Amino acid sequence: MGLLRGIDLDSLGARLRAPLHGYVLSLLALVASLVLVWLYASNARQRELQAVQAEFVTETDAIAELLRQRLASYELVARGGVSLFASVDRPSAAQWQGYVDALKIDAGYPDMLGLGFAPYLDRSGLQTLQLDMRDAGQGFYIVRPAGIRERYGPVLYLEPRTPANRAVIGNDLFADPVRQAAMASARDDNAVRISAPLQLGRDAGRPVTGVVMFAPVYRFGIPATVSARRASLQGWIYVPLDMSEFVTAALRTTGRNAALSVRDVGAGRGDAPLLYADHAELAGHGGEGDFRRTVPLELYGRRWELDFSADTGAALAARMPELRTTLVVGIIASLLLFGVALALARTESLAERKASLLAESYQRSELRFRNAMRFSAIGQALLDRKGAIVDANPALAAIFDTTTDGLVGSMFGAYFVDGQDEIRRSREVSALTEGVFRTTRQWRTPAGELRHAHLTYAPVPGEIGQDVASLVQVEDITERVLAHAREQALNRTLEARVALRTRELTHANQELESFAYSVSHDLRAPLRTIEGFSRLLGERYADKVDDTGRDYLARVRNAAGRMDDLIEALLKMSRVGRSPLTLAPLDLTRLALDVVAELRMAHPQREVAVEVEPGLHAVGDAALVHNLLQNLIGNAWKFTDGTPDARILVGAGEGSGEQAAFHVTDNGAGFAPEYAGKLFRPFQRLHNQEQFDGHGIGLASVKRVVERHGGTVTAEGRPGEGATFRFTLPREGAVD
Repeated sequence: MGLLRGIDLDSLGARLRAPLHGYVLSLLALVASLVLVWLYASNARQRELQAVQAEFVTETDAIAELLRQRLASYELVARGGVSLFASVDRPSAAQWQGYVDALKIDAGYPDMLGLGFAPYLDRSGLQTLQLDMRDAGQGFYIVRPAGIRERYGPVLYLEPRTPANRAVIGNDLFADPVRQAAMASARDDNAVRISAPLQLGRDAGRPVTGVVMFAPVYRFGIPATVSARRASLQGWIYVPLDMSEFVTAALRTTGRNAALSVRDVGAGRGDAPLLYADHAELAGHGGEGDFRRTVPLELYGRRWELDFSADTGAALAARMPELRTTLVVGIIASLLLFGVALALARTESLAERKASLLAESYQRSELRFRNAMRFSAIGQALLDRKGAIVDANPALAAIFDTTTDGLVGSMFGAYFVDGQDEIRRSREVSALTEGVFRTTRQWRTPAGELRHAHLTYAPVPGEIGQDVASLVQVEDITERVLAHAREQALNRTLEARVALRTRELTHANQELESFAYSVSHDLRAPLRTIEGFSRLLGERYADKVDDTGRDYLARVRNAAGRMDDLIEALLKMSRVGRSPLTLAPLDLTRLALDVVAELRMAHPQREVAVEVEPGLHAVGDAALVHNLLQNLIGNAWKFTDGTPDARILVGAGEGSGEQAAFHVTDNGAGFAPEYAGKLFRPFQRLHNQEQFDGHGIGLASVKRVVERHGGTVTAEGRPGEGATFRFTLPREGAVD
């Protein structure tokens, strides 16, 4: 008891509780950190699951877009065939084969079974086609299935000419309801369409499931109405596609994890036949935790649904190492926190330990800098404030063909051709105070070769007691400089070639003009001879020639006169494109009224109501614009002949940007809309000579005048309802 009295029990308990309290706090910190690690791992797993799902969505969207782009490429192939028919009324079998061979279907389009053309025929058209092919020595063209139908769509061309494709020639695609639906939709909508799923034969014993793409081909451009499209349809370019090969080719370059099946749901969601499905090893996903997604595609009149599925467990398993690493790191961090809590009492020891770590870090940083400098492929050197080399790497020694020991202590600028330039050295030193400085210098090798270097100066601090001011990098750019010089020489050569070609083109144009005038003179001389002798023959020997002979002589003279008029019209159109362009502000109202006055004087017997809007202004060449109005108003005057209450309107339209719009409208004979594109071609006439005279040059001249002013011209009309010609010219103030 006496011993116990000498001991302060409270202080003893406090000393015993102090370490216990520290252990409890450390243990609580450990438990709390482990709980946080578990929460973080749970959240990380959820984030990984969301990331996997996002990747799944991205992958499925990318696959859908690849399929869409693949179909778009076949649309371009089909429209290329349409363009061929636009340039040729109906290509021959050899022309069609040449076009398809140029596409290299076997190499670029393994899923395309062929590229063909099916004409759109009625009964008489089919008979005519069969007779033409028989007369051409191509044998009998037999259409299958047999029978009499109102319309036919038989296969005429199908390339490449494989045995399977040759067997298809003559099949009436329009007789099949599935194909007919797509063909009729393409015809009426003027759009590319694909059919519902079809069995396209067998390949190596397997049934080929696919679709057929149809692109309509019209005569005389694209009609505006459905009835006009049906009347002017020439046929269809069609592309049969193997769906299995189609999907394989489209997704060949993708690393795909999701299983895919494609169904055609048509216009609704009833029966949805299967177009494509992956093999069993990809399509075997079906667990409750799998990702599933359906992507709809609206493609050329059909609706496809892409069903995707992916194994969630497999996707997460690929990311589990990262999750496990995160968990292990979290546990280690918790243990470290536990250790830190135990070591709080040893602050001094911890400070010493940190100081040791900082010293080691500094040494490592110094070592990294030295190694980076030593093993760099670019020459580097440390310079003092006077420009002497303090340290250098082997790459710099190799550039100057010396050793690193030989470089140390030497003046850096002495190695360059302009090394003794004090002004340059002072400029480089002063630039270093502002930051990084770059320049180019030259030096000579021991062999006497002059080489170029790109120098980069950067200020760096040195160690205490050392006079290190900057780090300089030296890069040999001799080959780059020589390449740039060669490039400039090549550019000068190209400029000289362009100038030479320009002079040659100018000379060719001058020769072409001389040729045109020479031809016109040489043609007119025999024409005048024909006309003169025909007139003398008719005058002097009229009593010896019967009425038929006199009629023949009159026809010869008329033909010679018309030929002379055509030559004169051609010369006028040539002058329109050759004359220099002098732009000035123009009063189109006054010019139009002058043209109308000339027409009234030339045809006083005509009663035509002409209205010219006031305030029509533009910028252009006065002579050319007067020629333009003469042709447009003269055309309206001519084609209203015989029209009761003939009316002509010259007015302004809605322009855009720097172009002002105008129009000339009449209520005369008009023209069919599908022939509007032919009006502006030379010698293209939509009415016969007996009905309305002319040479077919006027509107071609109008187009040249408008285009020389940077504008456009269009025509609208209907038979018996008149015509409207719209054109644009530069606005006032738009041309300096």
